[in-house]
Amino acid sequence: MTTTPARLPHHRAEGPASAPPLLLGPSLGTSTALWDGVAPELSAGHRVVRWDLPGHGGSPAGLIGPGADVADLAALVLALADSLSLDRFSYAGVSLGGAVGLWLAVHRPERIDRLAVVCSSARFGDPGGWRERAARVRAEGIGPVAEGAAARWFTPGFTAPELLDDLLGTDPAAYAACCDALASYDLRSRLSQVRAPTLVIAGREDPATPPAHAREIADAVAGATLVELPHASHLAPAERPQAVREALRAHFAPAERGSGTEVRREVLGDAHVDRAQAATTPFTARFQDFITRYAWGEIWTDPTLSRRERSLITLTALVAHGHHDELAMHVRAAVRNGLGPEEIGAALLQTAVYCGVPAANSAFAVAKRVLEDMEGPDDVRA
Repeated sequence: MTTTPARLPHHRAEGPASAPPLLLGPSLGTSTALWDGVAPELSAGHRVVRWDLPGHGGSPAGLIGPGADVADLAALVLALADSLSLDRFSYAGVSLGGAVGLWLAVHRPERIDRLAVVCSSARFGDPGGWRERAARVRAEGIGPVAEGAAARWFTPGFTAPELLDDLLGTDPAAYAACCDALASYDLRSRLSQVRAPTLVIAGREDPATPPAHAREIADAVAGATLVELPHASHLAPAERPQAVREALRAHFAPAERGSGTEVRREVLGDAHVDRAQAATTPFTARFQDFITRYAWGEIWTDPTLSRRERSLITLTALVAHGHHDELAMHVRAAVRNGLGPEEIGAALLQTAVYCGVPAANSAFAVAKRVLEDMEGPDDVRA
């Protein structure tokens, strides 16, 4: 958990501080817990920041008041991003949280890199219904609204008690102010202005924002991708976390995968990568995706160390574990990264001290063969 100044939404940050930032917005009546089944995996490749609506979870209730609109909530998100030094970020939000993302994409496009709108809408039905709900909550508290929440949020037979508890703990005045925001929200005429690459996710059994709402967004936003999840209602990240995870990971990671593939080719060579891709099967596809995204898209692209330094570290690790096939591949990679035979030999000599003479002896034999092969007419440095 993160300590948050009183005038900012409560938030929870996960993942490397240097990773691309991704903000996750909640649905009305929920908290950061809505993303528990999704955020940890996304944080492997992103700096994930979940935030709470006013009066929800750990956020102060007084951040908004009666007559609030979605622009007020968007301003809170921007203030949070500014406090974290995030000039530009990707964003995914559920329902009201998705509306905030759409508003930002329309009104502050310079801040949004990529956008995902989950079980949300460009207009949440008749404004009168939201005004009536706001008035009832102000008069009677959260209890009456909570009674029907499970039917609105989940398919029959599924429940998430922690989210229902979140609803019961929500501040009534802040909840009502969020209802005011939903009543005044209508972005239907502005959807064509969204320029961020956009993913729209719908739950096929969602009574609150039926798939037709998602299709309206996807049809109006140029190049948007629409995913409809079977057996999912309004809180899809809770009910279908794996499906939502995979959709979001695919949407937010293509640039990383592209740079990972590029670096992998630069270090290992086209021939090796082409062979690896040609040999990929449905069984090994996820592993190939994993190493491309994490090893090559995260570690090898980190500017903290040079590629020469990374090659030296890699050679040492491979000698220590006796991975001779990988060692041969990375001797070639070391040459591509600018290391000469003397430097490679010095690194292997040092492994004799720390990994043992037999390990170094085998490593020298592998490296000698590779370097001699590279001096031939098929020199991979060409």
